[in-house]
Amino acid sequence: MATFNRSDDLQGAEFHDANLRGARFVGADLSDVVMRGVEVQRADIDAPWLSDGGGSLRVNGVDVVPFVEAELDRRFPGRAERRAEDADGLRHAWTAVEGTWTATLERVEALPAGTVDVSVAGEWSFAQTLRHLVMATDVWLRRAVLGIEQPFHPLGLAYGGAEDDGLDMSVFATGTPPYADVLEARAGRVAMVRDFLAAVTPDDLAVARRNPWDPSHPETTRSCLHVILKEEWEHHRYAVRDLDAIEATRGR
Repeated sequence: MATFNRSDDLQGAEFHDANLRGARFVGADLSDVVMRGVEVQRADIDAPWLSDGGGSLRVNGVDVVPFVEAELDRRFPGRAERRAEDADGLRHAWTAVEGTWTATLERVEALPAGTVDVSVAGEWSFAQTLRHLVMATDVWLRRAVLGIEQPFHPLGLAYGGAEDDGLDMSVFATGTPPYADVLEARAGRVAMVRDFLAAVTPDDLAVARRNPWDPSHPETTRSCLHVILKEEWEHHRYAVRDLDAIEATRGR
């Protein structure tokens, strides 16, 4: 089976009558790809940035992004509030996030031991997802907004390639830490966001901040909080998707 990675440049490539059945694209840039006369039965696309910046995805001439967004908002009550502009709206949005994750954590507690460390199709396990959210809070609140020089909890988990963005990976723990420790780290960061939002003012929200990954891209406290909320909802979606898959497999 042929494998292509980031060292392979396939921009502008053309596939005529090619058999891509069962192919898997992970972290691939498929922007502006044109497909004509293709068979896409059972195709599964996950594009978390699709709704950002006026993105579109056309299927048979119909932009399906608004339908996808509306359906996700229906499935995950509170998700629609992730772009709240004022302080009260952001506080309400965070309360919805906390409630959603609390219910999911309770669901996980009832599952067999070891479930939190199960990976589905190479994706992060449930525990790893929580660790990544610790890291996301550290990047966008502790680093970008609060300006803490070394903001990272050692149990945080960075995405692949973060070292290419100048992140010192030596600050993070290796291996699989105890789940109880992960829960403690996560609870601390959740409380940190809650406490920050409890005191944030309209003037605070408008303060210019330095984008931790791209200094040329302007940010505000508000936009940094929007990133945190987006991370929370997207990774929650991934987490419950994989929990569903794990339970379905065990139920056979």
